[in-house]
Amino acid sequence: MATLIHTLADHSDDVNYCAFSSSCLATCSLDKTIRVYSLSNFSELPYSPLEGHAYAVHCCCFSPSGRVLASCSTDGTAALWDSRDGRRLAVLPQPGASPVRVCRFSPDASYLLAGAADGSVVLWNVQSLKLYRSGKVKGGSLMACAFSPNGNFFVTGSSSGDLTIWDDNMRCLYNEKAHDLGVTCCDISSHPVSDSENGFKYFQMASCGQDNQIKLWLILFADFLGLQLKYKCTLHGHSAPVLACAFSCDGQMIVSGSVDKCVIIYETSTGNTLHTLSQHTRYVTTCAFAPHSPLLATGSMDKTVHIWQLDLKQPCAGDTVENESKVAVEDWSEDDVSAWLCAQDLADFVGLFKMNNIDGKELLNLTKESLVNELKIESLGLRSKVLQKIEELRMTRISVSVPDEFLCPITRELMNDPVIATDGYSYEREAMENWISNRRSSPMTNLPLHSLMLTPNRTLKMAISRWVETQQK
Repeated sequence: MATLIHTLADHSDDVNYCAFSSSCLATCSLDKTIRVYSLSNFSELPYSPLEGHAYAVHCCCFSPSGRVLASCSTDGTAALWDSRDGRRLAVLPQPGASPVRVCRFSPDASYLLAGAADGSVVLWNVQSLKLYRSGKVKGGSLMACAFSPNGNFFVTGSSSGDLTIWDDNMRCLYNEKAHDLGVTCCDISSHPVSDSENGFKYFQMASCGQDNQIKLWLILFADFLGLQLKYKCTLHGHSAPVLACAFSCDGQMIVSGSVDKCVIIYETSTGNTLHTLSQHTRYVTTCAFAPHSPLLATGSMDKTVHIWQLDLKQPCAGDTVENESKVAVEDWSEDDVSAWLCAQDLADFVGLFKMNNIDGKELLNLTKESLVNELKIESLGLRSKVLQKIEELRMTRISVSVPDEFLCPITRELMNDPVIATDGYSYEREAMENWISNRRSSPMTNLPLHSLMLTPNRTLKMAISRWVETQQK
């Protein structure tokens, strides 16, 4: 069930786009502004609205850490804003000054992708604020773009109906005529799917267009095979052009918005319609799932943004077991845990978990150390996968009003072992260790780190523990 819990009606013209971070919602409009709201109570932040674009703002998006907000406009520029205080950090002019329709950060926040009405595609280096690479689609305006979760490639969609896949050096890898009357939006799920026949992992992509259709695709990108794009199926239900589509954070649902004024939520695996929402009075132009809470935002030409609360019986935010919606995770039986393992593609661990009497409470208390020392899981990759899935479960039990200082800036997840880096910011230890193993710059400022030393932040760890205890009462 999807329940309308709040309506934002601050824009004075069509709402063009909405985007979530873990703590905020940003919306942009034909009225030339970007507005930013707190997810704790949907109040507008003191520095909002953001003003500076000379014409309509078509798109906005948060960096992976949520600290930077990007926007793009008919004025031919993309802009970067500090989401903490609303300061404009940079203005990035599109070559040719063509209206910029879409923008996206790369998964590591190194680049901002900007696509324009003249078909130009630009990658901006976020640290240097200089143009890194540029390209152009054949015919038509650039209407849509999406990065793969690993950042190895990105996809663009054009008004000519083409989906084009590019590598991170802006080389065109593949082109597909996808929607006869033009592509309007595309999105790539952060969760790959397995091919049982050959064992490969595919990225799932959704695209929608002026032909009233939503299409699902599978993308395989491997060095020894090159790139493959496979059509999977078409989702039906809209009676007019589909203007927006997006995956839920766990990839189990897809939402779409249309000229028919309806929002439809589909189950990805079956293509079945879960909900049809018809509260908007004009075209639905944008829709987005929140990353770590069961919230959905939809925006429209009726100048409003609706906020929806999704019933956790539906597969949202890591909710993949039917029992999970009826019984709190900490009250799961061993059989409930076994069912959850199977749903997470971890069926090989069912026997091991049963042998060690792992119920819901034990599951939530598992750590990297207990997986090694008690359950004897030796594979680092498998341990990481189990821990990631457990963390997703924990996040479903946490309120949307998690204090921002308790979230790791890299993973945007609640920290278990916070450490202070020499840039003065606190991070989850494992995430920061992985970060500095590949680079010597700060995740927050992109400036060089003068030392790689990490100091335990015991005060913050105690504060997080106390806060979690209050949430569990």
